[in-house]
Amino acid sequence: MSERSVSKQAQEKRWYTVHAPEQFDREELGETPADEPEKVLGRNIETTLGELRNDASENNTKLTFKINDVGSDAAYTEFIKHELTRDYLRSLVRRGASKIEAYVTVLTTDDYRVQVQPVAFTTKKADASQEQAIRREMIDIVEEAGAERSFEELLDSIVEGRLSSAIYGEAKTIYPVRRVEIQKTRLEARPEEVAAEEETSVDVDEDDVSV
Repeated sequence: MSERSVSKQAQEKRWYTVHAPEQFDREELGETPADEPEKVLGRNIETTLGELRNDASENNTKLTFKINDVGSDAAYTEFIKHELTRDYLRSLVRRGASKIEAYVTVLTTDDYRVQVQPVAFTTKKADASQEQAIRREMIDIVEEAGAERSFEELLDSIVEGRLSSAIYGEAKTIYPVRRVEIQKTRLEARPEEVAAEEETSVDVDEDDVSV
């Protein structure tokens, strides 16, 4: 390809300003180039909560958004994933203490399926029954939160630390807990995807019914 052709292609590309979802006040996430609007759709954008809020103390929280709508010179995103950095999680581990994790999949009131991964760090080593009790408490609280909240409300409670605080309050009655965090949150399915899966499941069940 000639230099002129390469230059022409570069000139034809348009830069789109990428915005966070409305829940994050449509903050600018940067810019992305494309020669056609359709090519912008589906791109993932990674940032930190600290960058969104201009607060370096929150740089240990990573956020991933996906572009799902494009305008004339702007691109809009939806939430895909929230996770804490490995360095931060590693800093919470103490020798001779327990790290208790859970993996919980919930369906919000507006039919978003979300996986939430809470983690608790105890002050000293808990025994197996205490770890099991704390894990059960984490699962129950997350399941209840998902059943009572919309997707946006659930995400807000996670990002703002309210869900981890609720878990901490209950877990510390079982065994001394030093810290509770939501280490990862991932959108697994949107309402239309959940509905399609349920419809397929019903079809299969009907076919499998013996007469």
